[in-house]
Amino acid sequence: MTIQRTSYDAIIIGAGPAGATAALLLAKAGWSVAVIERVRYPRRKVCGEFLSATNMPQLRELGILRAVLDLAGPEVRTVGVFAGDCILTADMPRAADGAEGWGRALGREHLDTLLLDRARDAGAAVWQPWTVVNVAKDTEGFRCTVSARDGCHTLRSRVMIAAHGSWDTGSLPSQLPRAVSRPGDLFGFKAHFRGSRLPSGLMPLVCFPGGYGGMVETDGGRVSLSFCVRRDRLEHIRRNGSSLGAGAAVLAHIETSCRGVRQALDGAALDGTWLSAGPIRPGLRARSHDGIFLIGNAAGEAHPVVAEGISMAMQSAWLLSERLLTRQGDILRGRGTESLAEDYARIWRDSFSVRLHAAAVIAHLAMRPSAVALVLPMLRMCPSILTWGAARSGKVMQVVAGPCRETLA
Repeated sequence: MTIQRTSYDAIIIGAGPAGATAALLLAKAGWSVAVIERVRYPRRKVCGEFLSATNMPQLRELGILRAVLDLAGPEVRTVGVFAGDCILTADMPRAADGAEGWGRALGREHLDTLLLDRARDAGAAVWQPWTVVNVAKDTEGFRCTVSARDGCHTLRSRVMIAAHGSWDTGSLPSQLPRAVSRPGDLFGFKAHFRGSRLPSGLMPLVCFPGGYGGMVETDGGRVSLSFCVRRDRLEHIRRNGSSLGAGAAVLAHIETSCRGVRQALDGAALDGTWLSAGPIRPGLRARSHDGIFLIGNAAGEAHPVVAEGISMAMQSAWLLSERLLTRQGDILRGRGTESLAEDYARIWRDSFSVRLHAAAVIAHLAMRPSAVALVLPMLRMCPSILTWGAARSGKVMQVVAGPCRETLA
């Protein structure tokens, strides 16, 4: 890229749904913004691809709702469970917001590109593919060293936002340190299939020994299968299916134990390659660190079992951006950062803690056949419990209800 400037009001590390949303909102409000992204787009990514109905008001305000609806899969009106020989379905709870009351699924190669292009059009400078190798705080804000084949540059900003996710460890102050391997570590896999028999508009939770997953029809008539599996179970599966790759070996394990998946993929063809990522360690993390604000998975991550990752990422970016804009007079002069961080941490916790706890409970039940066996009779008697559970997991919780406030403090 042509280097036009090296000083910005805000630098955002990562251009996924959280980073691109924050960049777009701040740039629209007149901030000078740089987004640093190390991977070229479009890119595929391990992700359930579900966009909750609660995202639709955001997408409308961001100016990409029409494009998303044109590309995305059908409305997801039914939730279900595939576990053993059991196939259960129930109504998906409907969000209260207007005509777009149902969620859709859209591949990250499309969603991320739409958001980042929109941020660029709003005036954000996109450094891609560049990698942030160092962040240091000083009296004037932050110094950020970025690296690419073209060399290194030092950028400066008053505000630093980390939207780099949580899966990659590193030396940046906002990144998680490398953790000791544990048997219960979760690894994520994703693949697309064509010719699937999954009923249109159904998004089932897939329960299997040692893991959980989900399926949904996404863009272009493809069906996305994504799942998490424990490290110890993955090692056992690979030892017993060494002729297959890891993703295909786990899929064979799932099909053996889950009639719903077996039927849905009967005759279907793999579209592209398997993707993998991990270890995935869901949980609540700090929402700021030494003056750096964290959004998306960097701030906190629900178990993917509830398919709320994209929603939480975009909504957390919105919550932070709204607070930065309402206090920008002080923030851009280097004042009030600590009180803003406390306010952001509080509203993040109030908005997402229920989702985190609900996801953890569902995930730990779904991975244990004995627990699933105890729950299934109750679900058969009262399938509406699935509807209630989907609501509790965030499908109707409207975190962002209107335009991002741009009132100057």
